[in-house]
Amino acid sequence: MYEYIEGNISLIESNYIVIDSNGIGYIIYTPNSYSFNIGEKYRVYTFQYVREDEISLYGFKTKDERDLFLKLINVKGLGCKMALPMFATGGVDGIVDAIERENVLYLKKFPKIGDKVARQIILDLKGKLVSSNDTKIEENDELIEALKALGYKAVDIKKILPSIDKNLSIENQIKEALRLLLK
Repeated sequence: MYEYIEGNISLIESNYIVIDSNGIGYIIYTPNSYSFNIGEKYRVYTFQYVREDEISLYGFKTKDERDLFLKLINVKGLGCKMALPMFATGGVDGIVDAIERENVLYLKKFPKIGDKVARQIILDLKGKLVSSNDTKIEENDELIEALKALGYKAVDIKKILPSIDKNLSIENQIKEALRLLLK
């Protein structure tokens, strides 16, 4: 698998780009191919999809987009061709927010995503995603798990994380978090 491919855009079509990297032209399916410019150099984060009858590259401008795409395609009933268009209009933050808030209507606005698939996305991914604008959960795993065990939702926890002093002991972090959550 390729982490990314860096090169100049040599062709733009409605659903893919061709990126020239060291004399090789890679066809990369992208959510919005027209966001690229011919002749300009880009780093495109990729996912190589391999099946018995197909080998395809899917590409994204950011690593966050690619990482969310990989989580989405693991949802039952949601493949690469259904997940890719979600990024053309949704963006990482919009998709994560819809999942965390259980906004089925937002998810159903994407092509080929009906009620059943939208609910499956929420069921599989709610509470497991962090958008690029949020505090990274890995830094506060112990605090977050403790607050979840007390019944608080991930969305509410994420809102108060920036206000908590990371230098405090875990017990004092939990006390501070509870004080903020009860406001």
